Amino acid sequence: MKIGYARVSSENQNLARQIEALKKSGVEKIFQEKVSGKSVQNRPELQKMLEFIREKDIVTVLDLDRLGRNAQDITDTINLIQQREATLDVLSLPSFTDIQDVNLRGLLTNLVFEIYKYTAEEERNKIHARQNQGIQLAKERGEYKGRRRQYSPHGSKRYLYKRVVQMLRDGTNIAQIARSTGVQRRQIYRIKEYALKVGDLGTPKRK
Repeated sequence: MKIGYARVSSENQNLARQIEALKKSGVEKIFQEKVSGKSVQNRPELQKMLEFIREKDIVTVLDLDRLGRNAQDITDTINLIQQREATLDVLSLPSFTDIQDVNLRGLLTNLVFEIYKYTAEEERNKIHARQNQGIQLAKERGEYKGRRRQYSPHGSKRYLYKRVVQMLRDGTNIAQIARSTGVQRRQIYRIKEYALKVGDLGTPKRK
């Protein structure tokens, strides 16, 4: 069976391009999610897919980095797929399906994966280095405002923020809010502190 996996890192991003490519490749079932690629444990749909796949299944992704955010994460996920005796097909990378020799096909596929992981990791490191340089320059100029909060009135998770704030206003306890929203307790305390600071839970604190 050919099984697809699609992932984007945030709710604001769109899965349509990946899903369309997977369907065109003949995928029969697609697992999809909007979540950061930090770890397998934080990706419920990936976990479901890993539990679903069986021997001789083909796991298909559009790009290899959909499986993880760095080389080690990608390697770990590939190993989990191989432990289920399934194979991996990456649509954006060369395919060696025409090669009859199984060992040679596997060798070439793994070689391509390793090269891709290395180059992707290097590019990611360069991006982070450029970002850090930009932040440092902005700090020196007094222009750096810091990263925008995800849980805030205008952040990427503003809907959850507003829901948590409303529940806090209603007097709902932290444990119940966590169960209802899926937001961790520690994050709810941070939201509460920030909401008090900006006046979303009453009078803003004096500086």
